[in-house]
Amino acid sequence: MSWKTKAEKRVRRHLRVRNKISGNAACPRMSIFRSNKNLSVQFIDDEAQVTLAAVSTQQAEFKGRSNDVETAKVIGAKAAEVAKAAGIESVVFDRGGFRYAGRVAALATAAREGGLKF
Repeated sequence: MSWKTKAEKRVRRHLRVRNKISGNAACPRMSIFRSNKNLSVQFIDDEAQVTLAAVSTQQAEFKGRSNDVETAKVIGAKAAEVAKAAGIESVVFDRGGFRYAGRVAALATAAREGGLKF
């Protein structure tokens, strides 16, 4: 039996999700990454292998904010705003192997309220 770390298990879950979904220019993949300190969202065209837009708590406007559910809601709303500016209206949601709860769910809900269609 091989021992797996939490990170290795998350990568396996992410690969399992990624086998089922893919984004294109018309409907890009909205990829979430969550760490203990930061939260980031990317809109990715998998066919051209290009990131169309991105938002992260590492940007200057979010410095000093804690990494909690309230920040996730702000990031989700900002992600929807940035996506609309880039001409993106519908996306395929990629939770990145993370459980759909807490910060990930709050971000997705705020993005939906911002006008993105999943």
